[in-house]
Amino acid sequence: MKTPHLTLLALLAFASATAGAQTSPGVTRTEITLGTIQDLSGPLASYGKHLRDGMQMAIDEANDLGGVQGRKLKLLVEDSGYDPKKAVLAAQKLTTQNNGIFAMVGHLGTAQNMAALPIQIEKNVINYFPLSAAREMYEPLHRLKYSNAATYFDQMKIAAARLVKDGNLKKPCVIYQDDDFGQEVMRGAEAGLKTVGAEFTEKTSYKRGATDFSSQVAKMKAAGCDLVVLGTIIRETVGTVAESRKTGFNPVFVGSSAIYTDLIPKLGGKLMDGVYATMTAQSPSQDATEQPVRFWASKYQTKFNDAPSVFSVYGYTAMDSFVKAAFKTGPNLTTDSFIKTMDGMTFTRNMFGGAEMTFSPTKRLGNPYARLSQIQEGRWKVTSDYVAFAGLKPVVQKDGKWKIESEFFKDQ
Repeated sequence: MKTPHLTLLALLAFASATAGAQTSPGVTRTEITLGTIQDLSGPLASYGKHLRDGMQMAIDEANDLGGVQGRKLKLLVEDSGYDPKKAVLAAQKLTTQNNGIFAMVGHLGTAQNMAALPIQIEKNVINYFPLSAAREMYEPLHRLKYSNAATYFDQMKIAAARLVKDGNLKKPCVIYQDDDFGQEVMRGAEAGLKTVGAEFTEKTSYKRGATDFSSQVAKMKAAGCDLVVLGTIIRETVGTVAESRKTGFNPVFVGSSAIYTDLIPKLGGKLMDGVYATMTAQSPSQDATEQPVRFWASKYQTKFNDAPSVFSVYGYTAMDSFVKAAFKTGPNLTTDSFIKTMDGMTFTRNMFGGAEMTFSPTKRLGNPYARLSQIQEGRWKVTSDYVAFAGLKPVVQKDGKWKIESEFFKDQ
């Protein structure tokens, strides 16, 4: 008579454990389902494709080693076409189909993330390392937000001020995409200029998807701009700079990390030489100096029959860090347990040069640093090491120690 009783208790315990394992969306006893929303058909389709492939490469590597604590990873991909309205529909689909998703990883676009976040929060879905450097990706503080990139605002606050000060420039101007992303770049540069007693001589904008920038360039040329802040992305950067060069307008150009891609020199050719951008991880290549990067780039090329870009790296490192955090969380993976792990997590500087990242219950921006790179002879060349924005006291890393770089930065 004892055996059936014990069997019933065992079944009840198993059912309870199984139910506990499924209290968070996207998690079963054998699988962790993740989601991502990319632009696969719009103006940033090249970014989206490489982000998707980089994430899938990290997932395949983890699954080849047995997954995460016995669970295999699965990535669901939706296309936003770089349209916030489509991003909303994609988020609704990902968070409601089947068992939903555990986390949204590497979602591309500021406006797109902003549109999708309310849906994710309602469904208790973590927004993990979005491909947006907007402050809204970690502010206001929310338990489901984790960001890994210095904000566009802070990137441009320091970069614009530095170039104006060091170059003794007198007439800074800006061209920006008229949306959340472009305005963040513009406002950051504007704030930086104020710290050196300067202001924009000319501001001009364009609608998302524009292809003709002749009128904007003409306005900046007429104003005599000697610095142009680029609140642009790929084709808008190439279009603006190319139009400027062709008309004999040659100011200093500087953009955010959104323009740090090999597509700029590839599409724009020699005309793009001299353009600056803020950045973190370096673009990978099979002829890189670092052997691990060469091996990784070759592996990527073989797997996808395509050369990797820095966006491949962004996707790969975002997913790789998720795997590390999920593995450290242990077999009892829930939203709460993952958050507890992340809030004490440190990710060391990786082979691509990404800065160290740390998180806590009150610190959801893991990486407050950026560096400056310039296109020289058709390739991006790093021209400064990391500059910290925390507390508005920028420093750089030299010989393993953080030091104030110059008297100019001490004043900021």
